[in-house]
Amino acid sequence: MAFTYLDNNAGAGLAEGVLDAMLPYLQQQQGNPSSSHRFGRFAHSALDKARQQVANLVNADPSQVIFTSGGTEANNQAIAGVAELFHDGKVLVSAIEHPAMLEPAQRLTRHGFEFELIPVNPAGIVEADTLTDMIDDTTRLVSVMWANNETGVIQDIPTLASICKQKGVPFLCDAVQAAGKLELDFNASGVDMMTLSAHKFGGPKGIGALIVSPDLEWPSYILGGGQEDDKRSGTENVAAIVGFGAAAEYVTSHLAEYQQHCQQLREALEKRLHDIPGVTIFAEQSQRLPNTVFFALQGFDSDTMLMALDKQGFAVSSGSACGTGRQTPSHVLKAMEIDDLTALGAVRVSFSLQNTVEQVEQLATALAKEAERFNHLMNR
Repeated sequence: MAFTYLDNNAGAGLAEGVLDAMLPYLQQQQGNPSSSHRFGRFAHSALDKARQQVANLVNADPSQVIFTSGGTEANNQAIAGVAELFHDGKVLVSAIEHPAMLEPAQRLTRHGFEFELIPVNPAGIVEADTLTDMIDDTTRLVSVMWANNETGVIQDIPTLASICKQKGVPFLCDAVQAAGKLELDFNASGVDMMTLSAHKFGGPKGIGALIVSPDLEWPSYILGGGQEDDKRSGTENVAAIVGFGAAAEYVTSHLAEYQQHCQQLREALEKRLHDIPGVTIFAEQSQRLPNTVFFALQGFDSDTMLMALDKQGFAVSSGSACGTGRQTPSHVLKAMEIDDLTALGAVRVSFSLQNTVEQVEQLATALAKEAERFNHLMNR
């Protein structure tokens, strides 16, 4: 049985050319990039190239790129700076953020800070007026993600960043799901910090970055040998960083093709979903990532549906892959005022360039058969 992978928001697999770029640094290029001999200089040169490639992905300067072990560490580093710089105050975080942002922000309450969730409307959008009203003189940081990992909803980041700029409050943006899928411009967006993760768009797992505006003085996170401009010490994972850079270059050059292809697949699946009784497509009228469909089928819980589809050769998810083992309604859907019963049935499908219209049709057929089987059992 052929297996169809449709969980690309969890991990996209290596893009073309990424493994080949990494292999020399896994096999024979053993130099430490902090060493001054030729092997070290060779490794350092590879870091410089990758830093430029990642910077090009989001239109930033290479000097603004701090390599981390992934998006989670990058979020933690950004949030931890609040406790380093201030003694009190509050942090505002959107209610639909990934746990990698919510949990470190909430942990600041142990150190005397306040933590407030910025609500979203039923379409999954942070409204500008809502954010404006929540910011006051005690606000130390605002965090809103560029695109949601479950619904795919895209926020108006330049507008939200502009509000924070006017208020003199640093703005942090988790762009983990947006990078490689949308055209991002760090400098034009007005954000102060942005986080990225390579494996969401074709790079290896375990590598990411924090992008920091030159206008923002933000403290170091991991202390030691002074690597990454003394912001994140520790010997760099050269092979993974090279893969990160290669993936960034690949998706930059294939962005238009990716968007057109995934949009076609998304529209094809949603057209078929509309023909299945009892289907709810979340945030359908919102601007969303071209590759993401988040829906629920009435009468099914997500675990049951995922297992049924897995047996038929389809790999999909129930939302964030970083919150496994928790059979609770998605906090994202709850923030959008979706009832618990519907939210517990949520299924996420996320495409890549490797997926086809034929696979979408096969998935839709499988979903329709599951719905028909359920209705038959209920009507016996």
